[in-house]
Amino acid sequence: MKNIILVLAIVLMSSPGLFGQNNQNITASFKNTPLKEAILKVESLSEKIFYFDEAWLKGHFVTKDFQNESLREVLDELFSNTNINYILKDGKVILLNNTYIYTELPPDYFNEAKPDKNAVENNNAPIFQEEYISQGAVQTRKLVTIGKQRPNVANKTYTLSGVFRNSKTGEPLQNLSISTIDRTKYAVTDAEGRYSIRLPYGLNKLETNLLGFEKIRQDIIMYGDGSLNIDLRENTESLEEVVVKSNKDANVRDAVVGVTNIDIESIKTIPLVLGERDILKVATTMPGIKTTGEGSSGFNVRGGRADQNLILLDDAVLYNPSHFLGFFSAVNPFTTGSLEIYKASIPSEYGGRLSSVFDIETKSGDMEKFKGEGSVGPITANLAVEVPIVKEKASVIAGFRATYSDWILRSLDEEELKNSEASFYDGIVKYKHNIDNNNSLQGTFYYSKDRFSITSDSIFDYSNRLISLKYGHTFSERSRAELILVNSQYKYGVNYEADANEDFDFGYELNEYQAKLNLNYKLSPKHKLSYGLSSKLYSIDPGNIVPIGPNSDVDPKSIDREKGLESALYLSDLFEVSDKFLLDLGLRYSFYMALGPSIQNVYEEGVPKSESSVIEVREFGKNESIKTYSGPEYRIAARYLLGNDFSVKGGFNRTIQYLHLLSTNTTQSPTDIWKLSDLNIAPQRANQYSLGFFKNLPGKDVEFSLEGYYKTMEDLLDYKIGAQLILNDDLETDLLQGEGRAYGVEFLVKKNSGRFNGYVGYSYSRSEVKLDSQLMQERVNNGEFFPANYDKPHDFSVVANYKLTKRFSFSGNFTYQTGRPITYPIGRYVFAGEEQVLYSDRNQFRIPDYYRLDLGVNIEGNHKLNKLAHSFINISVYNVLGRNNPYSVFFVNEEGQIKAYKTSIFSVPVPTITYNFKF
Repeated sequence: MKNIILVLAIVLMSSPGLFGQNNQNITASFKNTPLKEAILKVESLSEKIFYFDEAWLKGHFVTKDFQNESLREVLDELFSNTNINYILKDGKVILLNNTYIYTELPPDYFNEAKPDKNAVENNNAPIFQEEYISQGAVQTRKLVTIGKQRPNVANKTYTLSGVFRNSKTGEPLQNLSISTIDRTKYAVTDAEGRYSIRLPYGLNKLETNLLGFEKIRQDIIMYGDGSLNIDLRENTESLEEVVVKSNKDANVRDAVVGVTNIDIESIKTIPLVLGERDILKVATTMPGIKTTGEGSSGFNVRGGRADQNLILLDDAVLYNPSHFLGFFSAVNPFTTGSLEIYKASIPSEYGGRLSSVFDIETKSGDMEKFKGEGSVGPITANLAVEVPIVKEKASVIAGFRATYSDWILRSLDEEELKNSEASFYDGIVKYKHNIDNNNSLQGTFYYSKDRFSITSDSIFDYSNRLISLKYGHTFSERSRAELILVNSQYKYGVNYEADANEDFDFGYELNEYQAKLNLNYKLSPKHKLSYGLSSKLYSIDPGNIVPIGPNSDVDPKSIDREKGLESALYLSDLFEVSDKFLLDLGLRYSFYMALGPSIQNVYEEGVPKSESSVIEVREFGKNESIKTYSGPEYRIAARYLLGNDFSVKGGFNRTIQYLHLLSTNTTQSPTDIWKLSDLNIAPQRANQYSLGFFKNLPGKDVEFSLEGYYKTMEDLLDYKIGAQLILNDDLETDLLQGEGRAYGVEFLVKKNSGRFNGYVGYSYSRSEVKLDSQLMQERVNNGEFFPANYDKPHDFSVVANYKLTKRFSFSGNFTYQTGRPITYPIGRYVFAGEEQVLYSDRNQFRIPDYYRLDLGVNIEGNHKLNKLAHSFINISVYNVLGRNNPYSVFFVNEEGQIKAYKTSIFSVPVPTITYNFKF
């Protein structure tokens, strides 16, 4: 075909009158007229004969008035929005579909140099030879032409944009890299699978790369701006990939700093306690993410408190992300599609927390066939299924997980534990419907419940409930919107039945309702805008207690409900200043209003808050504004490429938090309470500065990163010694607000593929608190900075895997952490005739350092295609060295002697066998 066009061009160029001007002018009027009819009318008026293929004209319409205009002017207008070119010759008009006939060949066209087998370029356009062969693991796809070929535009560049999707589920593919073969042009898809890449005129050879999906080579001829949507098949050999796998070069080329991605599939080989696959526990092996100790709930990210993390499951807040007092996470790994953790460079659409965002997304069910995955471990069982509802359009994924630990406790010889109970379960259902190419709808429902009783007289229970609805609409290739509606509920209760005179039932409940509108608009190839607004309503029942039975002396009591409205407007611009310099500029303005009904105390200035210092009591009616707070939140990140695989990034974040967690425990507890900002409690504020260097080794799939940060915090909430946090009408009298600072350096090296792979992470960090006041009663450690309860300067982790064969592999991880701070008794003194204990400054000492080694063997089932299910067995030993790591240290006065005791969670090796299966 190409040779025919070339011969035609030579013949036509040698003929006289090829581009001669026709002197007959045309007058015609068209109103939404099919292009074919318009051409036939022009044909009759011009007395020319037109040659064309009708298929080229379908879908094109004309609305235009022509008054005594030349034939060439009429034709130029008719074909202006199409790929049609034309030639005039000897009373004939020959239409050409995206082909242009040149009047001369390039000067060196007939040189003896052997042309490239794929393309021979002249000054304006290449002549192509198409390829349709498979090149190993890379699939070469059919040549695509974008835009309309025009003369004398060879030096221009054009923008190619579009969407990558999973060919099975229709889900967008995030963080897929698309680049030219020589890697001079590069782009990465966003959360909606959208990409935009600037390419030169003519032939371009592109390649894609995304873990778990086929790699393709796409040849594209660029004649103008245009779009190309591509569906990719899942890689059937995905089981060959192992451990933590990053998106190729995204860590270097993205603007964001302080972001961690957890590959859900790869964590199955990491040995964890009791064999439960746990995405949040794996996250704590990354630099900058810590816990206060083994079996503890909550996370401390870059020196922040546990309540300063926004944990989202399909856009809804998960208030307690753990089961079993922190031993397991409340997120089902079999239904989870991705986990992205922002330790810095938090997108402007997120707010309400100071330190981080854990963005967890449930994967969509397969829209073509029924499939499932499950596991059976020592104390838990898990099953997830994917069901197509409407083929290629709608599907459901559902997961259920439960423990049978009650049976284990009852079988133990220890009499006290026989009467104990500890159980949990969680379930999740997600429905996804691709209505058409421009509209989609998805909904998620999640519920989890824990119930435990370590003693025979008290039963604790807590639960999470989430409902999330999201409607997405694509207006054009440049514009998309999402409307999100969510509800989150967290509640807990304590049932005490031991002494008939003190039996009681206690309950606490928090509800959050949110509406959010996200919009994305591609202003130009260099500017991508994200903007929107959100509003959430908090409703907290701080606690109520009622007696159980007629003999109980407990007085019923209920604390007034708290309400607050938090709203925000946000805008961000991903600005490509140059090929090397990328800016991500964001601004979020948040507004908070504490709402009635409520009774608020006004206290005298300059004296401690107490019942005696109340100077006024204000009463507020239903939904009346009690106090408002607001402020701008800046989100700035920048990346500069020092090379194709080396970059430096910097960022600044300002965040505001209107919700506080109150606890007298070192770690987050199910019985902690959340407190809204009000007349006496100001919101927390933080500024974080970050800088990082990111380097990849080409051809070795190895990543290096070195990041540093400095964070300042204001109005952190703390408590006075002996504070009563539950059922306190005047809670502010037992609270203190101070400042904090955190700083550190994080190092990470990851080898993502090969028989030996894994990562090594190390961080040196400090987190300190300062509680200073002119009032002695509100001053701690003389108003100086002191270590926070979770301050652990040194944190070192190694996660490694070795694949012996396709079916057998070994894995292990080692963790070392500095012991957390603690307050010790340092002496005794006599006051009012009684001996008292003298304690050190708060958190002046530390418990012993923590270290642990875990080892595992992983056995894949055989790889036969025709079998009921694919199996995977993990045999692991947790705490191989039997290290008696102290969780806490406490002191007891025994016969006038102060004695120290320590508690440990797992002081012996814990072997586990877990059977996993897929079908």
